[in-house]
Parts: sequence; C-alpha cells; structure tokens
Amino acid sequence: MKIVFAGTPDFAVAPLQNIIDNGFNVVGVITQTDKPQGRKGILTPPPVKVLAEQYQIPVLQPEKIREDVAAVNALGGDILVTCAYGQILTQAVLDSFPRGVWNIHAGLLPQYRGASPIQSCILNGETETGVSIMKTELGLDCGDVLCVEKTPIDEMETYGELSERLSRIGAELIVKALKMLETNEYTLTPQEESGVNVVRKINKEHAKIDFSKTQTEIVDLVRGMNPAPIAYTELHGNKINVYRAEKAVLTEEENEAAESAQMGEVLSDKPKRGVLVKCKDGAVKLTEVQAAGGKRISGGDFVNGRKAQRGQVFSC
Repeated sequence: MKIVFAGTPDFAVAPLQNIIDNGFNVVGVITQTDKPQGRKGILTPPPVKVLAEQYQIPVLQPEKIREDVAAVNALGGDILVTCAYGQILTQAVLDSFPRGVWNIHAGLLPQYRGASPIQSCILNGETETGVSIMKTELGLDCGDVLCVEKTPIDEMETYGELSERLSRIGAELIVKALKMLETNEYTLTPQEESGVNVVRKINKEHAKIDFSKTQTEIVDLVRGMNPAPIAYTELHGNKINVYRAEKAVLTEEENEAAESAQMGEVLSDKPKRGVLVKCKDGAVKLTEVQAAGGKRISGGDFVNGRKAQRGQVFSC
C-alpha cells in the first residue's frame, strides 16, 4: 500500500513521523510552498517538508493542487492521508487515489466541521474533543468516519497545548486507521446531518476581550487565542496582549469595589493580587500579559510597574 501524505504545519509532523516509524511505504509528500518568515522574510520550508527531506521522501509543493493533478498522479499513491494541508481538494485529486483520501481531523464530527475545530471547542467551553479519521469527499468535512479517539479538555488548557496533544493522538490514530485499511477490516459511520456545525476561521478581530462577558467566557477566549492570534485589550489606548487569565475570587474589599465599578475596571492596586478586572459576573485575573513593545510578564509585575492601577478601565 503506497501512501502519499499531504500536510503543512507542526500539527502534521507527528502523524507523518508515526506513519514512517511504523514501516508504511510513504512514496510522496504534498505540502504548501515555502513562505517568508520573520522580520527579514527568510524563505522557510513547511515543517512537514523538513521531515520528509530527512527521509528522502519526494516532496511536491504546488501553488494550487487542483492545477497540478498530473504531478499528484505521478507520485503513484494508493492512499492519500491529509492533515492540516491547507488547500481544497478537487474531485480530480480524490480520483487519483484508488483506495481513498483520508483526513486527520482535529475535532469531533459533525459538531466541529470547518477551519477551527480546536479553537472553537475551547471558545465554546467544551469539556471534550477528539480526533476523527474520515474519508474525504467534496463537501466540507462531510465524509464517513472511520475511527475516533476522544479526549477530555483541561479547564485551563490553551489552544497550543491542546493542539500538541491532538497531534499526538492523531499520530496514533492514523496508524490504527491505516492498518484497518490495509486489511480491509473496517466499517464506515456516516455523519448525522442533524448535528452539523461548521466553525469559521479565527482571526485577530475575534480576539479582543469584552469585559461585559462572564468569567468563563473571558477565560475561554484567552485560552482559545493562545498562542495565536492572542487575546488582547486596551488601556488608555495602549494595546495589551493577554496570554493567561483565570476566574478571580475577590476579597470583601474587592467585592465592595466591584459593586460600583464599570465593566473592565481594575479592582485592586496590590501587586500580590495581580490584575483584577470587573466583568459580568465578578472579575477575572489577568495572570500573564504583554504591553506593546514589552516582554511577557505576570499580572503582579504589571501592577507593580504601575501599568495598571485601581480605577483604570480596560476597553470592552
């Protein structure tokens, strides 16, 4: 069984590595083109390409895969495994693989189809997610499911931390799936159309903190935006990135201050208490922040440097 693997970012590296480690015949890798990185714009290969070259696996980097089907066919694959590849596959591409195209999807289906299953489940306050191996069809994440591995989400787990875990889970699950496909011992489960939910791509515009929201909503936003695009707020017109936040338990004095405070108002000027900010149902503590041009520091250091003082108001 000859396998072609299509993937691009770090998330896809562990699955490809585990496929190789388990002795499967990877005859080619398809990935995105090299992109400029950093301030100097140095042309940098995708992580999946770097791994493929370590094993002398042929790499294909089409600008648009739909316009390079002949090159895809030339790889000679029986199966295509996709994982965060980043391009839409046409029917011509799907038809290039006689034993199907199988996607490692970092979410549960059909609840989390679309571009941001990991972030969206955190933003929605889910306590469970997982990885689904599905047969790719022309519609968006609508194919039959081959196998699923579920996992709980820790209440303080960030998007980056959960992504790393799901990548490792996906690495194990795709090997299990390939063994099923190799022996033709498997059953496909159609997705229930009644539960379909398509999640959008998350952009910086979605990352601004609204302190009129609840503690849970704000903490989940901060978790879901870390490490990118990073939740943020503003203080006196200055942008403040927020990397970590938690629900605050207020003292009696702070509760009294909160009663008359407006949403987004700082409730304490004591460094040991950190940055306590009024929200809909109490307050949140900003535990790791970064002012524009500065370093990431604790909320206590932010208060100690008098960058946040009692009575000041973060914009909602």
